Amino acid sequence: MMKKKVLSMIVAVLAAGTLLLNGQTQAGSAPEVIMSGYSAKNFSADPVSDGDLETILRCGMKAPSARNMQPWRFTVVKNSDLISEVLRGPAPGNVLVIISGSEDKQLAMFMEYDCGLATQNMYIAAQSLGLGVHIYAAPIANINSKKESFGIPEGFRAVAALRIGHIDSSVDAVSSASPRKSWEEMVNFKD
Repeated sequence: MMKKKVLSMIVAVLAAGTLLLNGQTQAGSAPEVIMSGYSAKNFSADPVSDGDLETILRCGMKAPSARNMQPWRFTVVKNSDLISEVLRGPAPGNVLVIISGSEDKQLAMFMEYDCGLATQNMYIAAQSLGLGVHIYAAPIANINSKKESFGIPEGFRAVAALRIGHIDSSVDAVSSASPRKSWEEMVNFKD
């Protein structure tokens, strides 16, 4: 058991070092990753590694939730044909993570909020790994109408989706990122 833990740690350190050397990781603190983030629109066909995907999903699982109910389930879709049923032009290496919330009436008051926290955790994790990510709400009704095709668990409904992939570096996405409203417009202090 101890050998397995040590081996896992060595593999993790080597993987992290490789990512840093390849420049695929955004260095910096959480605020730096958040402030430099944007919704990616142009993806390459390079596949998302299973290790990165697991890290992203585990970050989603660590999100806080009301009464620690963890009302979410994550469905990972790698099939480009299936993804194209709800999104235009997915690149072959893209992954769609569908965030579903419990339909249990006792959890209804906080379910969407809690699922939003899990979604945000995964969004930040993907960006910190140097991946492109885009949050979708528009295709949710379409996904829910095809629950069985997408593998949404019984008793759950989709509330958000994340498209994750490697960014197409030939496109200058940062300079075309949507502008944000001003500090003065968005922040109000009351003494």
